[in-house]
Amino acid sequence: MSTTPPPRPAAPSGTPRPAPGEDTVRHTAEHSAEHTAEDGAFGWLHALGPRGRRAFAGAFGGYALDSYDYFTLPLSMVALAAYFRLDSGQTGLFTTVTLVVSAVGGAVAGVVADRVGRVRALMITVITYAVFTVACGFAPSYETLLVFRALQGLGFGGEWAVGAILVAEYASARHRGRTLGAVQSSWAVGWGLAAIVYTLVFSFADDDLAWRVMFWTGALPALLVVWLRRRVHDAPTATAAREQDPRRGSFTAIFRPGRDGAPGLLRTTVFASLLSTGVQGGYYTLATWVPTYLKSERGLSVVGTGGYLTFLISGAFLGYLTGGHLTDRLGRRANIWLFALLSAVCILAYANIPQGADTLLLVLGFPLGFCMSAIFSGFGSYLSELYPTAVRGTGQGFTYNTGRAVGAVFPTLVGFLADSWGVGGALVFGAIGYGLAALALLGLPETRGEELA
Repeated sequence: MSTTPPPRPAAPSGTPRPAPGEDTVRHTAEHSAEHTAEDGAFGWLHALGPRGRRAFAGAFGGYALDSYDYFTLPLSMVALAAYFRLDSGQTGLFTTVTLVVSAVGGAVAGVVADRVGRVRALMITVITYAVFTVACGFAPSYETLLVFRALQGLGFGGEWAVGAILVAEYASARHRGRTLGAVQSSWAVGWGLAAIVYTLVFSFADDDLAWRVMFWTGALPALLVVWLRRRVHDAPTATAAREQDPRRGSFTAIFRPGRDGAPGLLRTTVFASLLSTGVQGGYYTLATWVPTYLKSERGLSVVGTGGYLTFLISGAFLGYLTGGHLTDRLGRRANIWLFALLSAVCILAYANIPQGADTLLLVLGFPLGFCMSAIFSGFGSYLSELYPTAVRGTGQGFTYNTGRAVGAVFPTLVGFLADSWGVGGALVFGAIGYGLAALALLGLPETRGEELA
């Protein structure tokens, strides 16, 4: 067989022939330009490609609005407690119910994402949390509001896991940490938007109406679904791998122990659930009770509380972005260990600031928000890398939302202890959660650099 390469087709008349080596030079220049683009500050975004960037926009918007709908409750908690004459234990139960039911929603959404696709599952979760957030605004009683809030948790629980997987399967191993960290930063965007709307609504409306208006604005996410349906698609390579695997969407697979030298996923599922429990127990303790702490124990006005939350949320946004960068540089485990320690220290300091030191309270809000958010930046990439494509949604949906459900005990404990310990004193339970997260990492591998099908 001849090994002589076939002759090149003749160049069209009038077309100048490239000089010897010109093709190689041009290819090298194009490759160098592409590599430089992916090395820049937004190289991770360039590396996603057009379809990946649309997926990123959909996941970013969905999670921001998920955050917005979640925070309508904590920001309205004082008004709700007064309207329905609730004690601290009853108000804490709102958060617990939301997070416990979100575990069910997240696990179901993960299975749906593995069986029918990431984008379809994402649309279902967005519609669910939007509908029931609006319904909360019409609740005539505490019990009805509790039920609506629980149903809102079904969509709330699934959105992050599905959106994170959608983007992770487009992202390169080199940039996955910072890409998912950027998705995670949308939580701070939604939180900030909720704080702005809260400040405006409660400044111009009576408290008895203002909390209802806050919930009604939760209809905004429904608009995102129209765009998702038309513009966003699952990653083709991952979709092909998922559809060819008979294990897709199987709960049995993520609880199967290793046997006969073949690795199983049981150990991963147990320790990833403990990791998620610790981090989210600490986080939701703060997210639920800091607004109440600022108003009830620090005596801040609505506008004053909004000002303090601005520092907390600004720190959170930068924390997500920084943590995403560090999870690629340091590794998934090292990033979580670092910020688990720093978050615990910040909680203890924040809860023990003496009365009258409101400036210190303001200043410390920034590092508190930074650290408790930076620890989340690696979650999207880490959990995606721990599970194979066929059960990635199932594994990530279950472990992340089991952490939400068990971690939900922390805000409830704070609620029941607040009457005797004070909200500030009870916030120390958040530090215990971060200690649990650090211990859970001992049972999990490092996954930086893992390629996803």
